Amino acid sequence: MLALPTLLASLELTIPNLALPAISQDLSLSSAQSLWIIDIYGFLLAGSLITMGTLGDRIGRRRLLMVGSAVFGVASVLAAYSTSAEMLIATRALLGVAGATLMPAALSLAATLFRDARQRTVAISVVIASVAGGTAIGPLIGGWFLQHFWWGAVFLIAAPVSVLVIALAPLLLPEHREEALGRMDVVSAGLSLAAVLVLIYGLKHMAVNGLDIVSIAAIVTGLLIGAWFVRRQHRSDPLIDLRLFRSPAFSVSLGTLLFGVFVLFGANFFLAQYLQLVFGLSPLHAGLWTVPSACGVIVGSTLAPMLTRRARPGFVVGAGLALSAAGFGMLIPVTPGSGLPLLVLGSTVISLGLGPMMTLTTDLVVGSAPPERAGEASALSETAPELGGALGIAILGTIGVAVYRSEVTSTVPLGLPEDAVRSAEETLGGAVSAAERLPAPVGDLLLTAARTAFTEGLHLIAAISAVVLLATAALVSVMLRHVRPAKESG
Repeated sequence: MLALPTLLASLELTIPNLALPAISQDLSLSSAQSLWIIDIYGFLLAGSLITMGTLGDRIGRRRLLMVGSAVFGVASVLAAYSTSAEMLIATRALLGVAGATLMPAALSLAATLFRDARQRTVAISVVIASVAGGTAIGPLIGGWFLQHFWWGAVFLIAAPVSVLVIALAPLLLPEHREEALGRMDVVSAGLSLAAVLVLIYGLKHMAVNGLDIVSIAAIVTGLLIGAWFVRRQHRSDPLIDLRLFRSPAFSVSLGTLLFGVFVLFGANFFLAQYLQLVFGLSPLHAGLWTVPSACGVIVGSTLAPMLTRRARPGFVVGAGLALSAAGFGMLIPVTPGSGLPLLVLGSTVISLGLGPMMTLTTDLVVGSAPPERAGEASALSETAPELGGALGIAILGTIGVAVYRSEVTSTVPLGLPEDAVRSAEETLGGAVSAAERLPAPVGDLLLTAARTAFTEGLHLIAAISAVVLLATAALVSVMLRHVRPAKESG
């Protein structure tokens, strides 16, 4: 039951990407409107998590799940029948706010429903696996619906799932709320929303445009608002109890989640382009080749509870991170001509190692918080990966693009038209488009140079990611070595 709403939220992250070309043609989207349709959901989802998690502690976690599911279903129908870009952007924003209720409510209900530590770990592993499952099946479901129906059908998928959650929740899930908590601090809620929104916007802007004045201003503003938010939490009834961070299990687990997703999203940002622009796969075929990687997360997360019966969580997480580092090592020999099997294998090993990390660190974050703070702990366990993903795309993406531009500038064939050179030096996609407009021999030379340059960027990102994961593995193994597995708790 708890897996349904998280599956719902993760589907919304992937399916609209496939529908964007059809939406763009039907609604005559500008490039800016296309970006906002995709990004606004993630922005509002990340920015609303803390507020929604703490709201569930106060009004009831089952109630929050049901209200959020109802809003999600209604917004999905509105999105499906949107008649303008502005309407679709607005409904996607509403979907993001509604989606922010689903994961914290599901995780906090798991923490209160399963008091036994081992059962809680299994429940959380199922929730994490459902997120990965949504990522895996999203492109497949979306592709099938787009092949048989109009683009709005991809949004309607959420409506029956929402109805099912609303119908089953009162029958299967107990209500839980904390009467002792005071009124919600509305100012803190606004500050948390603003800080996360502005910071992630700045990071995403940096990933696309580099470190310009807009990205610097947004990042600095987000950090300043965040500092104001933290200072306000020293009040008597805070939105987030800062004493939670005194627990190494809580703080180290949050940091591990951030760094793990940092490398995952940074690599995936390049791998998705690599499959399409280097290996020349269609979006659907590229999506199919990413299924093994998503399945790796599912397998790793579901294996985590069994692994902790034999070893302490810190060692299991550390071993998983080391395995993921080895997966990144497999990406370093990848070449444009013959690297597809190795690329898929490496990305699958990466995901397989990160699966236990996602389950066990989330479990430690939720489990180390007192029951009355389960909602806010669950929200923080989701906000950390959101920030980590944005940081990964911004920092690792910027590094990879810088390597690409440096390499392609020195290897681009001489005598090309100036506009072709400019396009090739900007992005690999620009190089592919420019090569298509050139005579075959010259276009092939340009394409080879651009793909080789992009591969050099991928190799450096893989090496950096492996080092980050090995360092994090060592830190986790040391800092969490005293945390006992579930069978020894209590």
